Amino acid sequence: MSIYLKRVYEQPKRGDGYRVLVDGLWPRGVNRETAKIALWLKEIAPSGELRKWFDHDPKKWSQFKTRYFRELNKNSETVAGLAKKAENRRVTLLFAARDIEHNNAVALRVYLEREFGL
Repeated sequence: MSIYLKRVYEQPKRGDGYRVLVDGLWPRGVNRETAKIALWLKEIAPSGELRKWFDHDPKKWSQFKTRYFRELNKNSETVAGLAKKAENRRVTLLFAARDIEHNNAVALRVYLEREFGL
């Protein structure tokens, strides 16, 4: 199955499948029930230090991914659990960032595809 991405502020759709919030901070104004968030995996979000350093600066994107992948390697059990969920069903990673190309969910999908062949 593939991993999909969606801003948490977009309306949930039936086709989203299993919806997982992958941000470390709860997004402002979002109600868990209304957003249909099945799971909040704040444990695999970038550390606060990394998030602040990156600050969604596209010039830092490559280095951000490298640093974030190192953090994910240290949390392999949780990441593997997410990958297992995605083996048999559609999983949508939810994120709050405005930049839809340079955020932790995009990097996490790259990591899952590379490490688990999803």
